[in-house]
Order: sequence, then C-alpha cells, then structure tokens
Amino acid sequence: MRASGFATDPDIRELVAFRTAGQDFCIDILSVREIRGWSRPALLPHAPTYVQGVINLRGAVVPILDLARRLGLEPIEDTDRNVIIVAAIQNRTVGLLVEAVTDILTVPASGVQPTPDLASETTRNMLRGVVVQDSRLIRLLDVAQLLPQADDVAA
Repeated sequence: MRASGFATDPDIRELVAFRTAGQDFCIDILSVREIRGWSRPALLPHAPTYVQGVINLRGAVVPILDLARRLGLEPIEDTDRNVIIVAAIQNRTVGLLVEAVTDILTVPASGVQPTPDLASETTRNMLRGVVVQDSRLIRLLDVAQLLPQADDVAA
C-alpha cells in the first residue's frame, strides 16, 4: 500500500516484528522509539529475573527487559548480535532485549486474529492477537503488560 494510503487509513497498522527465544513476535511501531545494538546493562539488585539491568541512553537510565524471560520462555543466548528495542510504555522508556528485528509489517486491522480461547489468562493478557504472515504466526504483544508488576519484585 502506498504511504499516502496508510496515512489516511486508520484500519492499517504498522508493526515491528522480531524474534526472541526462536519465536516470532511483534509490537505496534508507534511504541518503538529506536532499535539499537546490544550493550551490557548494569545489574539491579532484587529486580525480577527478567530485568537484565539498566543502561544509560543519552543521559536517561533505561531498564532492559529480557523479553524471552518476561514471556516465560527460555532466556536468549547473550551475544553481540542481540538488539534492544527501545519502547515507550505508559510514559516510561524501556528496552526490550530480543534476538533480532526481522521485519516492519503493514497489516490491516482484520489481519490480526484473536488470541485462541485455549490460552491461559496470562497469555491472553500479554497478547493482542496473532498475525499470519506468509507461513509464520507472529504474536502481537500488548506492550503495557510487559512492565514489571508489583508481585514480580523478588523478596
């Protein structure tokens, strides 16, 4: 679709697709502030297991979440090829550690299928739906659900 068509069509969504723990996910491009290379974060004591630590991003301290762990998957291998998707979530800036960004998708609203009813409540809360792209099933994440919850903090 032409860019001019996108600007006037509220039923079209642009999504950033990525892989983590060998699985395909995506988030709304409007949440993404930047995509940057991996840099080792400074650890935070007593943080939830999926919080890798914090980095200095142009003078701002930004927490880095291991997205695979946050989603209950095996943590990804720590390599220099990993990337951080810097996202704005509920007026906070957060880095999402993923294996790789794979695509920018343009999807009609009708192209997002509902999350299956058999999924757990936690899964339904984290996912906004599933996008079918070629032969891939790409889960659309609700970025607001990725932030640490009060009961996530280690004792």
